[in-house]
Amino acid sequence: MVRYGITSWTWVYPFDASIIPRVKEIGFDGLEIPIEDPSIMNAREVREKLESYQLECSSICAVMSEDRDPTSLDKAVRDNAIKYLKFCIDFASEVGCDIVAGPIYAAVGKVLFDDKKAAWNTSVSLVREVARYALDRGIYLGVEPLNRYETSMINLVSDALRYVEDIGVENVKIHFDTYHANIEEKSLGDAIRSAGKMLYHVHSCENDRGTPGSGHIPWSEVAQALKDIGYDRWLVIETFQPGIKEIAVAASIWRPLEKYQELIAINGLKFLKSLFE
Repeated sequence: MVRYGITSWTWVYPFDASIIPRVKEIGFDGLEIPIEDPSIMNAREVREKLESYQLECSSICAVMSEDRDPTSLDKAVRDNAIKYLKFCIDFASEVGCDIVAGPIYAAVGKVLFDDKKAAWNTSVSLVREVARYALDRGIYLGVEPLNRYETSMINLVSDALRYVEDIGVENVKIHFDTYHANIEEKSLGDAIRSAGKMLYHVHSCENDRGTPGSGHIPWSEVAQALKDIGYDRWLVIETFQPGIKEIAVAASIWRPLEKYQELIAINGLKFLKSLFE
């Protein structure tokens, strides 16, 4: 049976555990935790607060900035990417979460053209090292295709599958996001089926990153495809708080997506449950 989660970006940036009671009150099973700044993260405190509200950490979202770019020609930047991803893995283990997901292969926004093959190989080598570290700790990595405006490296599930194959470590899986797939894939259902048992994490996002069910994502097709492959892990609503400058700029959200922000969480959860229960 699928479980329902939501990102902390719905409310805050950077992460703040004070939102945990509200996540529980709305009815979610878990919280996705982005790690923007490792220096402010306390795994023990987060785990204790989650447990006190009978919530799980659904996933750790890797935030891949320019200073932690796995494709960088600068060894210091690549070393920082390794350090950061290992921190995410350790944090996941400490809070009882089994996956670090996101665009772990490159800095978000980086465009690769003539040097794409070399950058691909550099990234594969780095993430392979990180994946082995994660494997020893029982943690999966989820490779998330992004749309063409946010990366030139992995846009399709087929790209992600090739990347995973090149890494060749058994705990590297696919992270599927309906928002990005809506831009890039010919068929969301076919993309999901092509991932099959490699699919380990899902972001359930509307086409405008608003309330799931309020836009034109083909939700019946998505739900049927997930059922067809026997998907039974997390469905996480990923949306963003437009009132926070860093979030608005990163996600290109320039207006409120609902009358008030929490409607995305409240009505989105109701809608997802109507598809799967």
